[in-house]
Amino acid sequence: MFVDEVIIHLEAGRGGDGAVSFRREKHVPRGGPDGGDGGRGGDVIMIADPMLTTLIDFRMRREYKAERGVNGSDNKKFGKNGQSIELRVPVGTQVTDLKTGLVITDLIHAGQREIIAKGGRGGRGNIHFVSSTHQTPRFAEKGEPAEVRDIRLDLKILADVGLIGFPNVGKSTLISKISAARPKIADYPFTTLVPNLGVVQVAPGKSFVVADIPGLIEGASGGAGLGHQFLRHVERTRMLVHLVDVSGLTMRDPFEDFAIVNRELTAYSDHLAGLPQLVALNKSDMPGAAEIVPRMREFLEGKDYEVFEISALTNAGVQDLLYAISRALDAIPVPLITEADQEVIRFRAPEDDKWEAELHDGVYVVRGRGIERVTAMTDMNNPDGVRRLQRILEKAGVVSRLRDLGAAHGDTVRIGNFEFDFLD
Repeated sequence: MFVDEVIIHLEAGRGGDGAVSFRREKHVPRGGPDGGDGGRGGDVIMIADPMLTTLIDFRMRREYKAERGVNGSDNKKFGKNGQSIELRVPVGTQVTDLKTGLVITDLIHAGQREIIAKGGRGGRGNIHFVSSTHQTPRFAEKGEPAEVRDIRLDLKILADVGLIGFPNVGKSTLISKISAARPKIADYPFTTLVPNLGVVQVAPGKSFVVADIPGLIEGASGGAGLGHQFLRHVERTRMLVHLVDVSGLTMRDPFEDFAIVNRELTAYSDHLAGLPQLVALNKSDMPGAAEIVPRMREFLEGKDYEVFEISALTNAGVQDLLYAISRALDAIPVPLITEADQEVIRFRAPEDDKWEAELHDGVYVVRGRGIERVTAMTDMNNPDGVRRLQRILEKAGVVSRLRDLGAAHGDTVRIGNFEFDFLD
């Protein structure tokens, strides 16, 4: 089974908690704080692996979680960092955040590595909170919560040339003749269930990658047949080669077949409709082709298509087609970004010092990366830690802003996942 779209759940590792500890040594009656920091949580990393061709492994397992950082301990011992996990995906995999609908990365280069979910930093131990007025801090930070994401992986085949056409027009036969690809070939619809890639060498040091796209039928842009599942792969190509069966051995009209496939491309994407397209009249060595080919050539050349008469089975005319493809590719610049129709919005952490507050359904809500992080890393069961949080909120102007919004003693304030009473 070919799998080119899958939804998975990712959790990076939470940071380890900082330690609250004091030196306890013989002959040292007033040992100072020595609580170490927690370790950093592991990241979830994706790597583009050229050896992979499908996303089938992610269909078997849908949840991935990195290791959390180890808590700090006494004697200034820092916790061990959590182990990151690396998920390998085929080259051409696009990653979309389901919550925002934004494409967060596009793995288009072999070996490309991207952090998809970032681990939380470790909480600081009480050794960090000593001051001239506070010699024995009895609090530490909790580990920072990690990123949690539901994402969609979309695999879009990367190739220079896409072979398109109705089922059984000879696409698989052609790719088997011009490259080392060995697709399954048989005389029934949709033999090709997996897009096949082949490397074609036309001269020393000169080659291109061709993709055998499964046959398109009427209604493909709306999902008929293999529909959207494979049209997405055509988006990655720089040009198209449209194969048409002119053998005269089928009940189909080659003129209508040609029109239907192009209508489906246009219905699916304006980008596809605008790709350069060569037309190969396949099975032109068959007896019935003698009557069809001249009319088909006149019709296509009248629409400014470059037309080639070939026989994929016997290789007749195939070399001329390959030279024409190579010349056409020379005139088409290789795009620096291969996303077809959506900008990639890579993750950027919000600024820590930016925050906002508002009254929403009777609750005073404070939002801001820095404020939410320090709140999440506060041990709410530790009075000293809570007092430190209150000082931070006052210094940042949050308390003053809540007063301006009308907050009174006992009102509910929400910061991140925490709710507490406003004290004034």
